[in-house]
Amino acid sequence: MYITAVATPRNEAERKLLSEQHKLRAEVFSGRLGWEVDVRGGQERDHFDDLRPIYILAVTDNDRVIGCARLLPAAGPTMIANVFSSLLPDGKLRSHDAMIESSRFCVDTSVEAGRGSNAIHEATLTMFAGIIEWSIANGYTEIVTVTDLRFERILSRVDWPLQRIGPPRKIGSTTAVAGTLPADPAIFARLRPKNYQSMIAFTHCQPA
Repeated sequence: MYITAVATPRNEAERKLLSEQHKLRAEVFSGRLGWEVDVRGGQERDHFDDLRPIYILAVTDNDRVIGCARLLPAAGPTMIANVFSSLLPDGKLRSHDAMIESSRFCVDTSVEAGRGSNAIHEATLTMFAGIIEWSIANGYTEIVTVTDLRFERILSRVDWPLQRIGPPRKIGSTTAVAGTLPADPAIFARLRPKNYQSMIAFTHCQPA
């Protein structure tokens, strides 16, 4: 398994990887979690995918995408500000140039990738490390996200606790919370799995 970052696809291989991550999102968010998301042709998409985000992908040796996350600069349109503003103090995100939003994080935990720190699936830890690595490489020091209480507990277990910026609220069938996570070399070194392999240093891509 290795981690990579893809923006606007430059070749057929990258187009295939992005197609695979949209399928994974459909399987997880619609199929497993039962969220009301837009799935067409077996792929989940929304209008934030039209904003030229960066996708962090965990890919197996046979080119199967088993983890993904979508990154967008917090200063622009984001899910947290435009969809989940009820989770924010006064309904507003106090963003800065070194803040990036992570959304649509998911991992196929059925893959035999083993368990890492605190029995967390290695693919999950690999995704955490990949998001941090890309953020550091591109000048971002803080990640803002919306998650549920179960995932907030996972972040605490790996010693990357979410700093809440508002109280949890019931959204649909989920109790959601907004918060920030630091991105720095020390945290990257702590979370990175022993067998971590990354292609991020070779992508040189930034969001528009």
